[in-house]
Order: sequence, then C-alpha cells, then structure tokens
Amino acid sequence: MNIRIDKNGKPKTGPIGDNLVQPFRLEKTNIRGRVVRLGSVLQDIISRHNYPAPVSFMVAEAVTLCVLLSAMLKYDGIFTLQVKGSGPIKAIVADATTDGKIRAYASFDEQGVKKLAKRKQDKEHSFFYLLGDGYVSFTVDQDRDDIERYQGIVELQGESLMDSVRYYFAQSEQIQTDFILQTHPQDSQWRTGAIMIQHMPNDKKGEIAEDLSEEDWNRSSLLMHTCKEHELLSPNLSAQDLLFRLFHEEGVRVYPTFPLHHVCRCSRERVENIIRTLPDDEVQDILKEQGKIEVNCEFCSRNYSFEKEDIEKL
Repeated sequence: MNIRIDKNGKPKTGPIGDNLVQPFRLEKTNIRGRVVRLGSVLQDIISRHNYPAPVSFMVAEAVTLCVLLSAMLKYDGIFTLQVKGSGPIKAIVADATTDGKIRAYASFDEQGVKKLAKRKQDKEHSFFYLLGDGYVSFTVDQDRDDIERYQGIVELQGESLMDSVRYYFAQSEQIQTDFILQTHPQDSQWRTGAIMIQHMPNDKKGEIAEDLSEEDWNRSSLLMHTCKEHELLSPNLSAQDLLFRLFHEEGVRVYPTFPLHHVCRCSRERVENIIRTLPDDEVQDILKEQGKIEVNCEFCSRNYSFEKEDIEKL
C-alpha cells in the first residue's frame, strides 16, 4: 500500500505503533528496507533479568539487530544472533521466529562489568568495549532435513555491534546494505529503533538491477542518516510518517507491518526431554546432593523443579 496523502498534499498520520517491523520500498531506485520499532516487548525481555544497565544496553542492541536481519530473509524457522566475547560480557544470544516471536539473554561477570564500566567513559551510550575480542554469528535454522543450516560469522569490529554487522555485509555479501540503530532508555523504559536499506536483486532476472548508480545509493543512504535519534525512538511518530519524512522525494511505498512478541519457547515438556537424555548416574548424583532437579531458563528466568517422584515417573 502507498502512504496516504490528504487533499492538501500532506501525508496522513499513520498508526502509531511499537513492537513491529515496517517493510518499505523506494520506487525510484528499487531499494528496499525495513523499520524496526521495539518498546514494551523489549522492556519485557530486559525486565525478566536483573541486568546492569550496560548489559541491558547490549542486549537491546542485539535484539534489534536480530529482528532487523531476520526480517530481510525469506525463511520458515528461527534466526539466531549470537555474540561471544572475551570481556566481562561473555555472551549474548537473541533469536526470532518467522512469526515474530523474539527472546534474548546475556551471560556476564557482574563485578567485571561494574569495574570496567566505571573505568572507561562510554561513547554515545555504547558499552561495546565490555565485550572485548570476539565474534558475532548469524544462524538460520529451518529445521528441515533437505535444507542446510546457514551460518555467517564476523569478528567484533568498530565501536558497536552495528559496526560489526555492517562490516560483515561489506566483506561477505554482494548486496549493498546500510542501516542505522538507536538504543536508549526513556522514562525507565528501554526503546530501540532501526532502519535498514538494501539494493535488492531484480525480481524478474534474479540479478542486481543495473540502473542504480552510486549517486542513487549514496543519496538514499544519506537521507536515511539524516534521521535524528528522537525521530527513530519517538513513540508518537509512526514508522510510516518517519519514512515519509526521510524518503518522500524517492517515492516511498510501505507494505503491511507485522507485529513482534516476547515469547519464550521453553516448556516443562522440553525440560523433561533434556532430563531423559542425562546419564542415570548423573541424575542420581544430583538427587542425592540436592534432593531434586531444578532447571532455570536463561531466556525468561522461568524455574522448573522436579522432585524425586517426578524423576521416577520420567
């Protein structure tokens, strides 16, 4: 659908919304893109854990990048973004399903985070340095025997996770890609916003369209980078209206949005299946030492407790 124009030639206000992906296309150049807005869903993910602020910031950035990258793919399954580091933040994992269910968690040394965060001034609210050396990996798992699992990997580069992902596309992909991302707590509530643009293949020929000049790409990228932080994060500015502000001269066309939800896929049944795979000796040792088996989900902090009688039934 096109952005609506009123009788005075001005864009009508689109629906205000968070927790969504807004696909769009710039008709002059065949550049396509996505806007991601996260509000209450992101807050729910972070509030499940008592993370220090620097860790919450990195989790928010990772979740947003995960959604942004997964939204550009045509797949049926799970997209996972995983960060591994040598610093006090050891790991961050975020995943998104095809139908918009997202979750995330972080592993870190709390004392190390506190010490290093005090020692070094953060740059533009970024705590990327707390990861140290490491890598970012991207995995697409369609859970089908006839389709191999895709995985990409890149070393941590630059001054943010966004810089590392941008470096990956510059080195590993043939499709021109650029994006912006902002993360910030507002009124004690975490919010993120992001925009990605790509020069997509020609739909008919399966090849990169030849009519996009370097000037066209640079112009579109420059327009995207004029977006201010408060515009990208504002809960009172719809994704449609934001796109019109940035790209109205390019003939922006928007498509139906799809919602995002915080949903963890853990369940008691899944934990039972894990316990069944443990060696009997190991199970008996745990029962002897603790009297029961307790499992905590790292994603949602839900606790599953199994008494001796429960284990015997399994």
